[in-house]
Amino acid sequence: MRQLVNVGSNSMTDPIIIEKAIEEIETKTLGMTEQFLSIHKLVYIDNKQKIARVDTDKVDEAIVYFDVEDEKFFLAVYVDLKPNISVRWTNTEPYHSVYLRASSDNLSLNDLSLLTSLTSTRGRNKGDKRNPNNGTVEWKYSTIDFEPNPEPDEFEDKLTKLLDHLEKDRNGIEKLVQKADYCCIHVYSSFHNGNTMLGGHHIKRDHIKRMSKLNLEIDFDISADGNFFT
Repeated sequence: MRQLVNVGSNSMTDPIIIEKAIEEIETKTLGMTEQFLSIHKLVYIDNKQKIARVDTDKVDEAIVYFDVEDEKFFLAVYVDLKPNISVRWTNTEPYHSVYLRASSDNLSLNDLSLLTSLTSTRGRNKGDKRNPNNGTVEWKYSTIDFEPNPEPDEFEDKLTKLLDHLEKDRNGIEKLVQKADYCCIHVYSSFHNGNTMLGGHHIKRDHIKRMSKLNLEIDFDISADGNFFT
């Protein structure tokens, strides 16, 4: 059995979960596994399969995310943890980036940063080069982003974790909404376009209430990528 590159979790049960997941990848006992691996390849590093994350957030289920060559989306192996550790099914899991962005024509990145106690993930100043290495086109506004959960995860979990993070400084987020020209939750998703049925995003009633209390909008950017199933 090949060794794996795992960059996601440190749970004591991870080695067993990974062993079960990779066993399914290599034996392809499930039709979905065989179908997907006939049209896409997984990422290997030094002949070791690269795992983006082992999600053990749930009590009775783990998800092992495998990186897919030249794609953002993942092959996900779902592993039951009770009563025994065993593979239940496999599927493609979209790549989701869920973050808050505030932008301003007049305020600098530092000005935006000072409005909240939260640490930003990334940002840029008005006047920065769009391509620092080659080009003269400049950004016309400053932006600041907050993305507390960049790792592979399901959309609902990512939105929950973002709202958990933003609610740590409600006053700061309120200042960003008031003083920035634009403040909105952004969602970028890359779905596998295997059979043109992409699925979609579900926003819970609780999520809507929490976004409303923060006076935040939400915007979606969705792409369909990869090879079709044969």
